[in-house]
Amino acid sequence: MRASILFLAVILSGCSATRYLNDDQALIKDVKLKGIDKNFSENAYQYVQQDIRPNSRINLALYNMFNTKDGKYRADRIKNIGEAPRLLDSSLVDISSREIQKFLAYKSFFNATVTSEIRVKNKKAYITFVADPGPSFKVRNVNHAISDSAVRDLYVKNRENFTKLHSGNRYDVDSIMYEINSIFTLMKSNGYYDFLKPYIHVDADSTLLSSQVDLKLNVYNPPGKMAHKVYHLKNTNIDIRNSNIRFGRRPPDSAMVDSQYYFRDYSHRFKFDKLTRYIFLNKGEKYNVTNENLTYDRLYELNVFRNIKIEYEKDPDSIHLNARMEITPLKRNSNRVEGEYTFNSGRNGFNIGNTYTNRNLFGGAERLDIKFRYGILFDSRDKKLFSSVFNRDIQIGANLIIPRIVAPFYIRENYRAGLPHTTISSSMQIFDQPGAFRNRLFINSISYDWTQSKSRLHSFTPINIEYRDGRLDAAFKDSLITSGNLLYVQTNDRRFLNLGSQYNFTLNAQKLNSYDNFIYFRGFFDVGGNSLGLLANVFNFNKDENGFRTFMGLPYLQYAKTEVDLRFYKSLGGERQFVARINPGVALPYGNSNALPFERNFYAGGSSGVRAWQARTLGPGNYNRSVIKDEETRKNLTYLDQYGEIKFEGNFEYRFKLMNNFFGSKLKGATFVDYGNVWRLDDNANVPGGKFEFDKFFDQLALGAGAGLRFDLQYFVFRFDVGAKIKDPQFTGSDNWVIKHLLSSSARKEFKEEYIQTNSPDRYRFLQYNFGIGMPF
Repeated sequence: MRASILFLAVILSGCSATRYLNDDQALIKDVKLKGIDKNFSENAYQYVQQDIRPNSRINLALYNMFNTKDGKYRADRIKNIGEAPRLLDSSLVDISSREIQKFLAYKSFFNATVTSEIRVKNKKAYITFVADPGPSFKVRNVNHAISDSAVRDLYVKNRENFTKLHSGNRYDVDSIMYEINSIFTLMKSNGYYDFLKPYIHVDADSTLLSSQVDLKLNVYNPPGKMAHKVYHLKNTNIDIRNSNIRFGRRPPDSAMVDSQYYFRDYSHRFKFDKLTRYIFLNKGEKYNVTNENLTYDRLYELNVFRNIKIEYEKDPDSIHLNARMEITPLKRNSNRVEGEYTFNSGRNGFNIGNTYTNRNLFGGAERLDIKFRYGILFDSRDKKLFSSVFNRDIQIGANLIIPRIVAPFYIRENYRAGLPHTTISSSMQIFDQPGAFRNRLFINSISYDWTQSKSRLHSFTPINIEYRDGRLDAAFKDSLITSGNLLYVQTNDRRFLNLGSQYNFTLNAQKLNSYDNFIYFRGFFDVGGNSLGLLANVFNFNKDENGFRTFMGLPYLQYAKTEVDLRFYKSLGGERQFVARINPGVALPYGNSNALPFERNFYAGGSSGVRAWQARTLGPGNYNRSVIKDEETRKNLTYLDQYGEIKFEGNFEYRFKLMNNFFGSKLKGATFVDYGNVWRLDDNANVPGGKFEFDKFFDQLALGAGAGLRFDLQYFVFRFDVGAKIKDPQFTGSDNWVIKHLLSSSARKEFKEEYIQTNSPDRYRFLQYNFGIGMPF
């Protein structure tokens, strides 16, 4: 509530901003455009000068809070917080009118006129730009005049692949610039090293009748020459400096590779034959700027080089280029320490981690990561802080990432599409929740990642070997069996071996940080135990006391699991964006398994799901933890009993910019609505209401809404979200609309008191706070 009062105070401060102005000043309150087609109005608004656009109310309020004194704006010691008031300036209004008129001319309205209307009242200014666009001119004929026959043939052959200039189309300067840029790229990709954009010019004749225009594309020859010269590549000299950007005192390691790449390595760290696969400057080929950019991209993607520079020298024979590359590597070894403090629902704790990285283990840009993480959570609801350990989590892992496909058989690799990787991983987790549960998990895998195209990424893990040893505390296990909660014993108190495979496909991941209109898709499939199942049928594996077949004395899993993440990104202009997301999944045990282990199930809630709920505290279905009558059992089962084999989550989020500079970061905001839940495949007496049923689907969807801030520090985004519960499926009928209790302080207090009586030690929280690094999705 205090935060809400502060927010209201900020808003009111923004509303009263005019009281700080002089009598001859007026605050810009509104800017409108009239007479402009809706297809162009948003772009036309961008030509209104920034200093006469209305302030963001929050930004102005923050500025006023820190930069006013004695009822006036400060003249000195001005703090760079928020935005200064944007005041009426007639000269900027005139400039904006001319710029909008020029923009309309670029968009085919050659006879457009733009005037402005200004209204001032109570130190508030309202500006309206009124446009009379006139007729829209269309292209009648498109011709070209290219003196160099080779250039002309190249243009005619490729024109249809990129041109937007067609007879009957609306005249558009953007289409003309696109044509010029496309021709320039075409030339630079076909050997024309010396080609310049000024050689290209488009004449437009708009003196015709009927609002038509003729276009003529001219490509001129270099001054004093009859044609443009085509260059071919010869040799490439590659100098690798030390990490400190020096060449060093020791003589370099040197060698010629493929009779064209001459290496001099002053760092003495690289194997040359492994680096040439990422260099596309091939001897004998025409100079090609696309191959040059591709070389930059692949070498930087190796994540072992700090700086790369490619230059060319003309060979004395005048038709060849010798390339020269200067490369500075990153430091070979690095160490990163991370930490965080967590708190929620009366539990406090911290996580610390350390990552050691070797960026060039075997001389071919192989990266070795060794990670250690320790986390501990204290239960301080009834005791002093840090006095009672709720759980401990230790994780140790190593990843060897090789920038190529390593397999026992030949695979043709397409380095032009992207950088493939082979990742060999090994990890161990030790988890303890005293008095309830302990878990030991060992995973070894080999994965292949490759790029089909810029937007299509594949990841395949053919081998994933997993050993798990989960044990419930003996007393806790006996209490679960006595109370009939055998489900949690079967799910958690088990040892098993899993031999599985996984596949992941991602579409448009490279666009996630853009404001384009696009669809993002990620499909994941995980299957386990089929190979062992076939062997079991052939060799008749032994069975354990529960009737499950075993391999090396351990039962093995058989299951299939799939999950889809589908998102729709819609740009709303500027740095505003709308995102709609659905995230369903299903996991099915079969064959040698009648239940999935805890880790293979889905859970709902969390900072990237339904944000009004903490992770693992939502569902399944209508399940309410009050059915667990023993308070100690309820406490020990926290985060262990709310899972399912079916998941359905979704989000709607509106993202927008608040201010460009907020203590060194760009401040962005978001409002969101989240929905979802998890369900069980089968009925179980321990989880009443947890089974998925179509006729109850919408009634069992949780609904939350909220707002958040994103602090964009360029290299990463720090995120803070607040989610409020609106509809909670653990209650039935109209009682699940818990928002009615949130809006009344007395009803809220009474509801919480009743809830603690039936669900202790769980406490009901209408608001959930989420901190994170990166965007939620």
